[in-house]
Amino acid sequence: MNVSIGIDVGGTNIVGGVVEESGAVIRKVKRPTEANAGSEAVLDRITDIVRELRESLADGVDATAVGVGIPGLVDPDAGLSRFAGNLGWRNVPVVRELEKRIGLPVVIDNDVKLYVYGEAVAGAGRGSRHVLGITIGTGIAAAIVNDGAIYHGFKSMAGEIGHVRMDGVNERCSCGLAGCLETVASASGMVRQTRKALREGRESVLRDWFPGDEAFAGLTAAHLSRAMDEGDALATAVMTRAGMLNGRALAAAAMTISPEVIVVGGGGALAGDRLMEPLRNELYGLLLPDFREGLKVVLAENNDEAGIIGSALYARKRMMESDGK
Repeated sequence: MNVSIGIDVGGTNIVGGVVEESGAVIRKVKRPTEANAGSEAVLDRITDIVRELRESLADGVDATAVGVGIPGLVDPDAGLSRFAGNLGWRNVPVVRELEKRIGLPVVIDNDVKLYVYGEAVAGAGRGSRHVLGITIGTGIAAAIVNDGAIYHGFKSMAGEIGHVRMDGVNERCSCGLAGCLETVASASGMVRQTRKALREGRESVLRDWFPGDEAFAGLTAAHLSRAMDEGDALATAVMTRAGMLNGRALAAAAMTISPEVIVVGGGGALAGDRLMEPLRNELYGLLLPDFREGLKVVLAENNDEAGIIGSALYARKRMMESDGK
């Protein structure tokens, strides 16, 4: 049986898994990232996860390669994490250091690119040649998979759709710009907008759920979904606006690359049709009929595991291509 290992590195947790050729995850491990300990400590933690996963395999079975998804700017050809803000990394030679520790071929790429790759080959985009994927979470990012290949663009920076500036949005973004899509349409952006409205005195059932919490610090995107289900006007307005703005950004992307399926994932996608209905309506309303015809807009199939599936299968693919040369 052919297996590979996928690692999804986040600012809070590292998740690793053993993945079969079909995309099935047969073993999974989750550990805290503890990025403040430095890059060497995080790489040691990844090494420990890989070692634990390999030791869990049946006799005679071993992984052929390890794929690692890293947030931020990645140079996959050089095996370098150029900049990962939530990890505090800059120019970390991930592939060199991990191969030295692990003794297996290692492939790295941006985490969202590998997430979308996982959905394209073993998830909601399975069987489609042209896949556009977007993750809506703490931020917003996108990736393109055409004919089974990840599109990287110049400097491997393709996909930063969350930093497209939107008309009518003025909030400052952590990137240094103002008006970025993710400031209001990401899961964290929706929460920030809601907290601001509540502090300004906006009526909402959410106010009753957080008595005495003037900063509404415990509020999450899940609370917005629940409040929307109860007909809350504030939660409905925030969620609807976020869906529409994401749909608007995706319409521009769809008219540029002409996908046959758009996969929506990340924590924000857990809102389901609350977010997807305004997203689809805005998207379809802005597309030319020929672009709209046959286009599917779907939720991710392997939302929680797409990152490790994509990382593992992409590493396997790269190793097979290398062996074939």
